[in-house]
Amino acid sequence: TAFLRQIGDNVTRLDRWETELNEALPGDARDTTTPASMAATLRKLLTSQRLSARSQRQLLQWMVDDRVAGPLIRSVLPAGWFIADKTGAGERGARGIVALAWPRKTKAS
Repeated sequence: TAFLRQIGDNVTRLDRWETELNEALPGDARDTTTPASMAATLRKLLTSQRLSARSQRQLLQWMVDDRVAGPLIRSVLPAGWFIADKTGAGERGARGIVALAWPRKTKAS
């Protein structure tokens, strides 16, 4: 949580380690975020200098290699678009997906 606060995310909480953080009890605010906060944090991590270039490449590669969201997101993207995503699931049907999608660069004619 301290790192998230340092990069300006005042909403997301990381209170426990894997696998304990997958417990999703009703009303429990531990290990939670909002869609807007998660998207903003991901954007900062991948497009700013919050991480080293090497760490950004590693994070992006992990997300590009994730294939869990294929039927959920990749299948509805326009042809030629790229996606980097991370999925997660917890108890009681909790599920989350965060993704970054971008069009393939085209050569100037």
